[in-house]
Amino acid sequence: MFELPEYITLAKQINTTLMGKTITSGQLGNSPHKFVWYNREPEAFEKLTQGKLVGEAWVQGRWLFIPLEPGYVLLFGECGGKILYHLPGSELPKKYHLYITFEDDSFLTATTQMWGAYELYEKGAEQNREYVKGMRTTPVEPAFTDDYFFALIDELIEGKKRSAKSLLTQDQIIPGLGNAIAQDILFQARLHPRHPISDLDLEQRRTLYKSIVNTVDMVIKQGGRYDEYDLFNNRGGYIRLMDKNAVGRPCPECGGEIEKIQYLGGACYLCSNCQS
Repeated sequence: MFELPEYITLAKQINTTLMGKTITSGQLGNSPHKFVWYNREPEAFEKLTQGKLVGEAWVQGRWLFIPLEPGYVLLFGECGGKILYHLPGSELPKKYHLYITFEDDSFLTATTQMWGAYELYEKGAEQNREYVKGMRTTPVEPAFTDDYFFALIDELIEGKKRSAKSLLTQDQIIPGLGNAIAQDILFQARLHPRHPISDLDLEQRRTLYKSIVNTVDMVIKQGGRYDEYDLFNNRGGYIRLMDKNAVGRPCPECGGEIEKIQYLGGACYLCSNCQS
């Protein structure tokens, strides 16, 4: 699944490759998938996208916004799979869930694994979409300061009990993060996924904040994670410290064995010596 760094990578590439192109045809998928969400019928999507000009893309959390000017915004959200640019003369994939052609005969396809939203909104209405409306501050925004982060924790501990993993991965508390990047954030912060956020002392809060900001920045600089793909079908350069490939191997910090546990609906990879 794309997380914040992968979407930022895609947005940058879209803005250098697609911005200014005119759409000749926009088509929804040729391969039914019950977990792909559209908000337009195929005929309406084709009619509304034809002749539109691609504007400057931006990202909010795990949502990618591409203006189709005048008047519309194409929204990719919570997606897993590939969003790819194809040069003129390239072969169209046999299966796709979105297909947009441009005047120069290049084209864009999106193919979903797991789930994802491909939706077209009148400009401004995309901000009312569930999970976009009222989104909290993301780690790449200037407003994501240590003071903001400490206040967020203070707010949360007044409610239901939450763990460090819950803080990073549930309810879009910190938009843009997911289970994959959370593993390295927690390792760098030396926190066990189950560590209650109510028990974090000031130094642990500072360390966790720095780990979030630094890890996200590092993944962005390396073009996303190694098991996700960019607009040109290239893998990202960031190799996670804590993932399925690390299980049974020595911890890079202490040499202890990396282990796997199941927690909050997904796998966690950790060093029990370093993370408490």
